[in-house]
Amino acid sequence: MTDAKTLWHGRFEGGPAEALQALNDSLPFDRRMYAEDIAGSVAHVTMLGEVGLLGDAEVSAVLDALHEVQAEMEAGSFVFAASDEDIHTAVERRVTELAGAPGAKLHTGRSRNDQVATDLRLWVRGELDSLQELIRTFQRTLLAQADAAGEAYLPGYTHLQQAQPVPLAHHLLAHGWALERDLDRLRDCRRRLDVSPLGAGALAGSSLPIDPERTAALLGFGSVFDNSLDAVSDRDFVAETMFVLALLGVHLSRIGEELILWASTEFGFATLDDGFSTGSSMMPQKKNPDIAELARGKAGRLIGHLGGFLATLKGLPLTYNKDMQEDKEPLFDSVDTIRLTLLALDGMVASTTFVTETMAAQADSPYAAATDLAEYLVAAGMPFRDAHGVVGAIVRKALAGEATMAELVAAEPALGADAVALLAPGAGVRRRISRGGAGLQPLVDQRERFRSLVAAD
Repeated sequence: MTDAKTLWHGRFEGGPAEALQALNDSLPFDRRMYAEDIAGSVAHVTMLGEVGLLGDAEVSAVLDALHEVQAEMEAGSFVFAASDEDIHTAVERRVTELAGAPGAKLHTGRSRNDQVATDLRLWVRGELDSLQELIRTFQRTLLAQADAAGEAYLPGYTHLQQAQPVPLAHHLLAHGWALERDLDRLRDCRRRLDVSPLGAGALAGSSLPIDPERTAALLGFGSVFDNSLDAVSDRDFVAETMFVLALLGVHLSRIGEELILWASTEFGFATLDDGFSTGSSMMPQKKNPDIAELARGKAGRLIGHLGGFLATLKGLPLTYNKDMQEDKEPLFDSVDTIRLTLLALDGMVASTTFVTETMAAQADSPYAAATDLAEYLVAAGMPFRDAHGVVGAIVRKALAGEATMAELVAAEPALGADAVALLAPGAGVRRRISRGGAGLQPLVDQRERFRSLVAAD
């Protein structure tokens, strides 16, 4: 047994076993929430003074101690003790050392259950704000590359088979719109987590005249809990945050996969900057897209965090259970992983050179005009299924070597020489006019809508 003094030492004759303490302690990972813990304590102590549970001198002493602890933490001079099982214990211990007897009143009307829930909500709220800025920055990078692409075009793909030519800008902005949905989910998640649980106590509130609405206001929360049992047991916001980050990670993985393909010799659509590539320890000619591969690989890590945490939550009865301590490590790692991936992938995309000549050469295959030929027939009054059959037969004959696509189109009575112009390089992207479509005309409007979007905070 150890002689460490715990927050519950009065109930027990001896200290916790070393094995218990090693498993139970969360300080190695939750110490990063020190600022949120101190902010919550400042609000709590301020409220205690306002409702008369602490005197003015006591409030002043405790607040001074909390500010001193903040300064020590920021300076890296804070000395943790062996008995500090988590950041909450560490802060309270040091405040009591600095403030004396008033410091022992810091925890009046509060439990670690509502304290931890408050700290974590504050931390997640701040991180979601920070990540929104990184997503916006990446969207602006995609827009800058879309602007630089001009009228360049490449093959669009379905089933990883060349389908129809699309403007490069249109392709880049497709990723930008997916990121906008991620932003919307982050905002929505933030709105739901913006509820203060402080004042719920261990699970049943308090018989003391505390004011949860006041602490919520001091901490900038949008609302206050309605049910104390739910307040201390709710970790929906953690699961939801990890889901939003996992889906964002999936979108970043998709961008990474395309960069990997495009930078390959076989595609040759992109040249990666040396600063965002790696080499081979054995093959001097290699330039590897490691950032893109890590973006792809880390999506699995994010999905795993979400699945693991949901499995932890699924069997828990109300209210607080120690299992819930398992929320922080996967959450912290998810946030850290997404932040690093966004920063690195943003730099990689910003510095990539797109080889538009190679893109165009691939997109100009006459077979890529098959849908345009079918729509040409539809515009002349032919049912689409019939038009599909006519053009499909032409493609089959061309692939069999009977004649070129141009010769077969010219010879087809329903098409003729005028339709051969649809096989010209870039003809498809110049013809499409539907809103949001892969044509140069609708691209102008799309680009401006996206530009207005990313210009907003």
